[in-house]
Amino acid sequence: MDGSSKITVKISRAAARYVQQSTPREEKLKAARGEVQFAPAEIPLVLFYLTRDPDPAVKAAAVSGLRNLSGQLLLDICSDQAIHPRVLRLLAKLHGTNKAVAETIAANPAADQQTLCMLGEKTRCTAARVVTDGNVTDARQVQSGEEDETEQGSDEDPAESSEVGEEEEAKSTYQLAMEMGVSEKIKMALTGDKEWRMLLVKDKNKLVSGAVIKNPRITENEILTITKCQLNNDDILRDICINKEWIKNYQIRKSLVENSKTPIHFTLRFLAGLTDKDIALIARSKNVSSIISTQARRILMNKEKDK
Repeated sequence: MDGSSKITVKISRAAARYVQQSTPREEKLKAARGEVQFAPAEIPLVLFYLTRDPDPAVKAAAVSGLRNLSGQLLLDICSDQAIHPRVLRLLAKLHGTNKAVAETIAANPAADQQTLCMLGEKTRCTAARVVTDGNVTDARQVQSGEEDETEQGSDEDPAESSEVGEEEEAKSTYQLAMEMGVSEKIKMALTGDKEWRMLLVKDKNKLVSGAVIKNPRITENEILTITKCQLNNDDILRDICINKEWIKNYQIRKSLVENSKTPIHFTLRFLAGLTDKDIALIARSKNVSSIISTQARRILMNKEKDK
């Protein structure tokens, strides 16, 4: 890769330590997942570098981090005239369908012609300014605040680890997952965001899909969605059935009853606790096994006798 295919920016030593090749993988993952505090102007820079990391898990976490930027922070970043055009272009690619973000980027003098064209394709909005190659596409030195010259440790120039190849665009979560090995997928299943969880829960490898529901950030709404899916891994439904917190949720119990892959003894137990209306629907349903529909009718008949 020649020098013309790289960009160089300057960031503080404190931020640069998270993007250097010698930085431990776990430290990079913490930065990518937002577990490290950076100045607002340095957040997109650090994440941008990490999207180019050779480690697929780090790269994937960084792309997710950029996608998860939102609200006023995202607008402030996109309006920063000191931001590098390449970083702004990546934000346009990830958030360009958001009208407020698209308008903010289009109004930023740092947005180059390629970025504006990308926004035009995504939002069909026109930028009300003329952009010339000379004033927006030159390589820039982005100064994100005062550099910390007293940082202990390496004597490396922070900018030395800030050269990033331009030719690689951010890949979709699915594309990144296709490049990962099993161990990397498991780590993403355990630590990734909702997008990663919903993708990897359908993975053919049971170790990968099973790790998703062990992710501490998974929500009850996601569990409900999972119970409505036809999964490759039946063990996931069994694990949901034995989780006392999740099965307190009536909709989750109902969905488990309706899922033909739920272990039968759990289905029968949850069926008895449903409302008469839902039991009647299940009794007539063609999507459940004959055992379940028969038991639903039996429950209804017994309730009629007891009246």
